[in-house]
Amino acid sequence: MSQRTAKQTRAWLAGRPPLEELRAAHPDDWAAVQRELAELLGRNDLEAVGRYAADLAAKPAADLRAEVRRRMAAEALKQISLSAATGVTSGKVRFNLINGWIAQQLLFRHDLERKPVSLRLFRLVWPLLTQRRLLLPLVQPKGIYCFYSRPLVRELARLIAGRPALEIAAGDGTLSAFLAAAGVEIAATDDHSWQHAVRFPTEVLREDATAALRTRAPEVVVCSFPPAGNSFEQAVFATPSVQLYIVINSRLAVGSGNRLAYERQTTFAGGEEPRLSRLVLPPELGAVVHVFRRKPVA
Repeated sequence: MSQRTAKQTRAWLAGRPPLEELRAAHPDDWAAVQRELAELLGRNDLEAVGRYAADLAAKPAADLRAEVRRRMAAEALKQISLSAATGVTSGKVRFNLINGWIAQQLLFRHDLERKPVSLRLFRLVWPLLTQRRLLLPLVQPKGIYCFYSRPLVRELARLIAGRPALEIAAGDGTLSAFLAAAGVEIAATDDHSWQHAVRFPTEVLREDATAALRTRAPEVVVCSFPPAGNSFEQAVFATPSVQLYIVINSRLAVGSGNRLAYERQTTFAGGEEPRLSRLVLPPELGAVVHVFRRKPVA
């Protein structure tokens, strides 16, 4: 461990340090995580990696060394998933002027504020970006993992069908804002643990997912790119009020979501809806929209 006290280390971890900083401060722990990941990836078994992430998430928070290693593994798995989706594995990532201007006009209102993307325009313009594989590596450090097409927003609003909804792990609240503009009654919540990277608007309420589910008792829950192996998605399936759970994930189990929770729960039916998956942008991401509906009581 580093020379920080346990209290100082917990405060440092609360600031979500990047992987490079974690490795520098705890080289022995990083060496152990590297060995574990190398062994897992060498098996070419993504489900085993997903179980590894879930096991790390389940370790008690009181175990400080386990928490350091969990953070390292989570950040490393995120980078592995991103590299698999984009083909970018190293080096500085930067758009040239033309590619940057096209991406800005197509995907953002201004700066990094996303807008609902016209699918027709996207299909026309996206092929013009010669550096399109660099987009996700550029925006992911700011908590942007995908872009939402207008048809996707419309389809999600149709699925929610006027029921009160809750977004958990909402990040900057983009998806909730789009759904609200489409007429959905939705509350966006996040524990704000990514303050180092994400600017949380006042509309994103500071609540961790489990507490929000307990106190708000929503009928519909929405989540976009929850952390891989997280501990809170199992609470979605255990909340009696929830009738519908919509979650947008990476196709790779190591990229996002608690796939073990999806497999082990028995009260909901569902899985990927490919028609919706194709409406998450960009296509190179290979996003997956999972829709789970509560089974009727026999």
